[in-house]
Amino acid sequence: MTHTDSISAALHHADTHCASRGVRMTPLRRNVLALLVEAGEPVKAYDLLDRMKSSDKSAKPPTVYRSLDFLMEVGLAHKVEALNAYIACAHCHDKSGAELYICKVCGDVSERHGIPEPQNAPDGFVTDRSVVEHYGICSNCR
Repeated sequence: MTHTDSISAALHHADTHCASRGVRMTPLRRNVLALLVEAGEPVKAYDLLDRMKSSDKSAKPPTVYRSLDFLMEVGLAHKVEALNAYIACAHCHDKSGAELYICKVCGDVSERHGIPEPQNAPDGFVTDRSVVEHYGICSNCR
């Protein structure tokens, strides 16, 4: 499978994922997701904007951030908080926590899911989003 095929497969899966939830994958959201998938690594929002401007001169920061918020809300992207960057989600999911393993040498991000609800949350607190980030050295860089 070529990289272009994997991007097409990811976008098709995202379309199906959104349709099953009754939400709309707009062309802008689809473009942002395609750029994240194509990058294959964490990308800052303004870098996404720069890439978008090559084909859409009218792209503005709020539209990129709104698209990223949507993609995170439906489980198609994650924010790597410590890097202030975004990655395409390797597995579409709904609100289950993500654990991100970030190599401090090469910057590779691996994703795992299924983080349980925090046990120390205050009474009545409902978690909206949970991301746990682990930093270290991946097996390729060791």
